[in-house]
Amino acid sequence: MARRMKRMDLKALQTKAFKVTTDSHHAKPVYPDLMKRGISTSGINQKWTSEVTNIRTTQGWLYLAVVMDVYPRAIIGWSMQS
Repeated sequence: MARRMKRMDLKALQTKAFKVTTDSHHAKPVYPDLMKRGISTSGINQKWTSEVTNIRTTQGWLYLAVVMDVYPRAIIGWSMQS
């Protein structure tokens, strides 16, 4: 990754110090772990996982959502929106 960034003349920006935003001590309901922390599977389309992240750009925030099939570890869908 560093070689690609250097070749494209890109540099990482320093961010502010990490700030904890999660409050684990609350009275709200906690949803069950449907995967039981088991991420192994014996075939495709049995377990999917997803992630949503935000990316700061010069034009504002960009949100990226990705869906991955656990078995082949392949991205099966993604979307970007402002």
